[in-house]
Amino acid sequence: MDKKRAPGERMLAPSTILRETTRGAGGWRHRESIVRKSGAIIRDGSKSFYMASLLFDRDTRDRVWMLYAWCRRCDDLADAQDMGGALGDQSKIKDRVKAIRVLTRRALNGQPTADLSFDAFGRVAVERGLTLPMAEEVIAGFQLDADDWRPRTERDLLQYCYHVAGAVGVLMAIVMGVDRDDNDVLDRACDLGFAFQLANIARDLEEDDAADRCYLPIEWLVEEDIEPGQLMKPHHRQEVVDLTMRLVELARAHRAAALAGTHALKFRQRWAIHAAARIYGGIAERVAKRGAAAWDSRVYVSRLAKLGHVFAAFFAAMRKNYPMPDPAPAWSRQDFVTQTEVSPIDDL
Repeated sequence: MDKKRAPGERMLAPSTILRETTRGAGGWRHRESIVRKSGAIIRDGSKSFYMASLLFDRDTRDRVWMLYAWCRRCDDLADAQDMGGALGDQSKIKDRVKAIRVLTRRALNGQPTADLSFDAFGRVAVERGLTLPMAEEVIAGFQLDADDWRPRTERDLLQYCYHVAGAVGVLMAIVMGVDRDDNDVLDRACDLGFAFQLANIARDLEEDDAADRCYLPIEWLVEEDIEPGQLMKPHHRQEVVDLTMRLVELARAHRAAALAGTHALKFRQRWAIHAAARIYGGIAERVAKRGAAAWDSRVYVSRLAKLGHVFAAFFAAMRKNYPMPDPAPAWSRQDFVTQTEVSPIDDL
């Protein structure tokens, strides 16, 4: 006679019962707790973006915080760092990227991960329809670092920027309510990610060089006659300044293109995006202004300057329509989106 099966059980073999893992968005954590702790993560991990995020309406803000918590945790895991601090030991980066994939898939399957940031991603994914292929577009950037990848061309540079920041911009736009089929607006959200990452690369040249990383295209280095391993040596400082200006110019072009997509957002969302664009743009501009002294100390935007950007962003957000720059940036999301095919992966 067959055994009576309880709800949630399925037969594995005639005499064996396999119990399925209980599933629930956010690993069964209370949403309020996830949001509160995600807010603490963004406050500690990015004071610039935290200030801008306070301008969102509450629903958008909560979801942006949860998405940021996942992005911050993935970045910290991949780089063996804490809240974007100094890079740690990179010897086991491939194992850490695998862990990111496993935990992300568990979160999207509604399974608990024992990590609040991944559970936060599971929660916001359910609320806004985020998918594994979308997440894989971001994780692919960490995989590039794990593979010790180096950009050879400007296109390669923007490919890296797409995965680690542009694809994040796309997720942020969807979290804000942009239709996932509105490619024009999603392209503009990606442009903002490009601008942010290009500013970060310009600011962090010294730090990356110390960790044996370089995101400047090899072709650029060859044009400036910079020998391998000599990027940040004093005798090449002017060449580095020239290359940094190329990064800043690219960042300006993509920042201007990003504003052309803000028409699809609500006022408070536009205000927050304008504020973030101005604050991160301020980082790029300060690097450019410092010239050869740009890496003597870490470039940052003061709290007073951030408040000034927030104030200016209010008036900028009152204007709903911004044109695309002419000429438009040479590269866009459509050049890099991979429609990632998700392959099986062994659990940890």
